[in-house]
Amino acid sequence: MMSDLPLDLVRTLLAVADEGTFDAAASALHVTPSAISQRVKALEQRTGRVLLIRTKPVRLTESGQAVVRFGRQLALLEADTRAELGLTAGDEPVRLPIAVNADSLATWFLPALTRVPAGQKICFELHREDQDHTTTLLREGLVMAAVTSSPDPVAGCSVHRLGHMRYLAVVSPALGTDIDLAEAPVVVFDRRDDLQDRFARERGTLASSLRHYVPSSEGFFDAVAAGMGWGMVPLAQLGDRLRDGRLVSLDPDHPIDVPLFWQQWKLDSPALAAVSAAVTTAAADLLVDPHG
Repeated sequence: MMSDLPLDLVRTLLAVADEGTFDAAASALHVTPSAISQRVKALEQRTGRVLLIRTKPVRLTESGQAVVRFGRQLALLEADTRAELGLTAGDEPVRLPIAVNADSLATWFLPALTRVPAGQKICFELHREDQDHTTTLLREGLVMAAVTSSPDPVAGCSVHRLGHMRYLAVVSPALGTDIDLAEAPVVVFDRRDDLQDRFARERGTLASSLRHYVPSSEGFFDAVAAGMGWGMVPLAQLGDRLRDGRLVSLDPDHPIDVPLFWQQWKLDSPALAAVSAAVTTAAADLLVDPHG
């Protein structure tokens, strides 16, 4: 495979995928955009496949995704090997792209990364994506690991159960504590966020069409706290606000628990193993085990 896929061409395709355009990839690799175009064409000729849809930003075809996964895995293994051998290049940090959902990012995931041993020289590149869709980034080769709601492994990946993110339906007392879900304004993260609708359906009704879309975990929480509407907020984000009455739970005995899993490429990489160990141990401490 090495002779069929010249490494300089693979690295070029990887740069285009990461940077999004030929011009940006050229700047990152210190060559001309024409050189980037020629290398990508040469790689497509070598593989006999179209690897990129030339939009802005570019989109990888399925064949392109396979080559990018190979390139990213190779880069990680190369960096690990150089570090293990004590070569000068081993001083360069390992780059690890990881997909993580917004609520995990706002609550437990960053503290988890601080548990990675200080001796590991790792640059984290976090991609924020809904937990139901992070596996797509894994499949496309854009990330090496992901926090996901899917227990079904992406091809070439392993899966570890992390725990559950617990959500409570809460509202500001300014809106009242006995609200009609079908009429009261509701805060929703984005149009893929189904938690509020799920909570309403489980109570035999529909959530109001009066919706405020706030695509930020911190902004979402602030909107609910400010009385813009009710919403499903992670328990880890609530602190003492229920206890002191600044927020009220609409049904404290019936939370919604979203299972989370850690998926990562099956690579014998010390850096990836260190991150996996830190994430899984932190999740055991910080997430909910509804069966525990």
